[in-house]
Amino acid sequence: MKYELSQHAMVRLRERKIDFAWLEKAITQPERTEPDPDDPALEHRLAAIAERGYRILRVVCDPRTTPLKIVTVHFDRSMKGKL
Repeated sequence: MKYELSQHAMVRLRERKIDFAWLEKAITQPERTEPDPDDPALEHRLAAIAERGYRILRVVCDPRTTPLKIVTVHFDRSMKGKL
């Protein structure tokens, strides 16, 4: 799947040491999707990352765009044990 990272997402990937393979897993094979609570145009895609102790990676993207625009990405502590 083709995607484009926002400047913010690029910084977050680097700062949080998030592997591109993990990002791609979350956007192509999410275990859960959720609408954004503040912007209904955005979607949250979540995936458990085995290499990080099954922490939940949350990717916020705009599914209306081609290529898919990645707004931000982070490990979501509030989702621990919920997927």
